[in-house]
Amino acid sequence: MEINIKTWLLDIKQSIEEIDEFLGSERDFSAYQKDVKTKKAVERNLEIIGEAVNRILKADSNFQLENAKNIIATRNRIIHSYDNISDELIWTIVCKELPKLKAQVDKLIEL
Repeated sequence: MEINIKTWLLDIKQSIEEIDEFLGSERDFSAYQKDVKTKKAVERNLEIIGEAVNRILKADSNFQLENAKNIIATRNRIIHSYDNISDELIWTIVCKELPKLKAQVDKLIEL
């Protein structure tokens, strides 16, 4: 695997781990909604994840990463349509999609 791709995969992993740390083990949606700092930190890490996926695909358009286009689209939406991002959308991504992405990235890093 190309060194840059591995670096970007590690960036994705770190961002997911930071999101997990910010939210803690007892994830509470209403607490999340009230904590502006955590919301901004989570959104920033989602931006980083999306940018890293974008860079991976630019370096290797055949790289297999589930939902890559959706991840990039989410990054673009957070950055360019920030006023159309709901807490519910971010929460769903964090709770349902990031664990799957983390598992996939962990496997890719091991290769």
